[in-house]
Amino acid sequence: MATRIPRSEFNRRFDLAHWRVIGHTISTDFACGDFGAGAEFIRRIASLADDADHHPDVDLRYPGTVRVSITSHDANGLTERDAALASAIDEFASKQNVVGNPAKVASVEIAIDALDIALVMPFWKALLAYVEEAPASVGDPVDSLVDPGHRGPAVWFQQMDTPRQQRSRTHVDVRVPHDEADIVIARAIDAGGRLLTDAYARAFWVLADPEGNEACVCTWQDRD
Repeated sequence: MATRIPRSEFNRRFDLAHWRVIGHTISTDFACGDFGAGAEFIRRIASLADDADHHPDVDLRYPGTVRVSITSHDANGLTERDAALASAIDEFASKQNVVGNPAKVASVEIAIDALDIALVMPFWKALLAYVEEAPASVGDPVDSLVDPGHRGPAVWFQQMDTPRQQRSRTHVDVRVPHDEADIVIARAIDAGGRLLTDAYARAFWVLADPEGNEACVCTWQDRD
């Protein structure tokens, strides 16, 4: 099994200009021109992945945008294999004059406040047909559920000590490229939202809509 690399170290060690760390993955979009070219680009990615025996999640959307997300599931995070595969994909993309655009990559996570995570998690696991996500370190408690098909948003359970009054106990986490966080926050504020706190930045900023429903803009920074 490959050794997981802390995200801060991974970002420092590897020069992957077309990729951004999102959660425990690196992701980017490739604009391939049209749908057929996107499908052919995926075919080549599949060949590179088979050669490396390391396989990413790939999504093709009209008119020809290919999103690629790479992680090492057996290490529950990023490893040297992920950097090597991303570099191989970049090399092929360069030959095809296809440029990665990571500015729009983002993922959504649903966060649920819980006094007793072990009590409430089975309900959501059964309802969504999700599976438990292995913790980053052996021995840590399980606090997340993920879609085994890698399509739906993850569900994260936030440990609470006392009930929070007059506050929603469910909110959305939007994980964005670290260099897009300020843009996303400004866009949300311009649309009527407000910043509740930046005390936890750069890991996350807490925002709210005009009625007080909360959401967090999250990055990988200051997490490991």
